[in-house]
Amino acid sequence: MNIFVLMKRTFDTEEKITIRAGEIDQQDAEFIINPYDEYAVEEAIRLKEAHGGEITVVTVGGEDAERELRTALAMGCDKAVLLNIDGELEDPDPFSTSTILYHYLKEKQFDLILGGNVAIDGGSGQVGPRLAELLNIPCVTTITKLSVNGKDAEIERDSEGDLEKVTAPLPLLVTAQQGLNEPRYPALAGIMKAKKKPLEELELDDLDLTDEDAAAKTKTIERFLPSKKKSGRFLDGDAGKQAKQLAALLRSDAKVI
Repeated sequence: MNIFVLMKRTFDTEEKITIRAGEIDQQDAEFIINPYDEYAVEEAIRLKEAHGGEITVVTVGGEDAERELRTALAMGCDKAVLLNIDGELEDPDPFSTSTILYHYLKEKQFDLILGGNVAIDGGSGQVGPRLAELLNIPCVTTITKLSVNGKDAEIERDSEGDLEKVTAPLPLLVTAQQGLNEPRYPALAGIMKAKKKPLEELELDDLDLTDEDAAAKTKTIERFLPSKKKSGRFLDGDAGKQAKQLAALLRSDAKVI
């Protein structure tokens, strides 16, 4: 099988994030492989172990994403590709990313493309479906189980709490949901091998694209941290007294009645 995995370098939301002048302070931020993309990487490796083939992990970003690409190689991917937009695109959106990925993949031979359901920094969930539309291939999102049998894939997907079973032909694009698998940690042998695995770097010119072709269609107006949650409040007395207090608070504080 020839498998491509879409990967994004994201902020580690388990660590402290600082906003300065409406921008995330990258000096203090920690970066990781987007967790949903880790599920995609792991699933690609399991499919390769079962069926053979080759895995190429691809990201759109800057040279600072090489560390995360090397991590994916250490996990078991065979090749990595950095579609470098440093100095060419500012604040790319899902349109930008899917357009760049399409121009890279449109001449490639592949059986399966895997990506994360969403990126934890943006959360749009648009890149996978947009790319599938451009490539004119089927797309199944939020998958929690995947098996490939010949030219078809048997899939289970999370549909807002319900389980759907889907059969789809290859080539196919799927996006991974939590529960699909448990991503492995890179072993020392994998880390050493990753240093020798190929990492190709391409720019927009190499894809016959200009910055205007891939310019974002949306604009970020402001970034801010969510407001701190207020502490809860306990109501005293029996149920009747508590109901009166609640109604008064909903009227005076929450102003919803």
